[in-house]
Amino acid sequence: MDKLPMTLRGFTMIEDELKRLKGEGRSSVIKAIAEAREHGDLSENAEYHAAKERQSFIEGRILELEDMQSRAQVIDPSSLSGSKVKFGATVSLVDEETDEESRYQIVGEIEADLKEGRISITSPVARALIGKEEGDVVEVMTPGGGRSYEILKVDYI
Repeated sequence: MDKLPMTLRGFTMIEDELKRLKGEGRSSVIKAIAEAREHGDLSENAEYHAAKERQSFIEGRILELEDMQSRAQVIDPSSLSGSKVKFGATVSLVDEETDEESRYQIVGEIEADLKEGRISITSPVARALIGKEEGDVVEVMTPGGGRSYEILKVDYI
């Protein structure tokens, strides 16, 4: 079983979603199933089938989150240091073509949010950055074609 690297924030996100699904998620779907059963014939009862599908989704998501939780490898970026890019690093880049600067933190898949500057460790940009240092130039294949970025700064915050 592979470990899933994530920050404490990502682990907390999993815990919160699990609590919500096991609590209000399960209870609301049980209530919806009970109400749908009161309508009579279950074979042609759309509300019943929709509630059962929702129940199946919730139970599947709970299993998925519990699996992630059991394989979680929580890493505190502030406890890391060095000049090489690794999981948890916040990397400042400049696009060599447009001179546009950007800043990303490399995080686990579940906590990635591009709008907030957090990219997944499995993303093409993160994979290209891992192991590189300040001043290095990385080539990244994006849907829009190849891009070159220079690493300006590597922080662990």
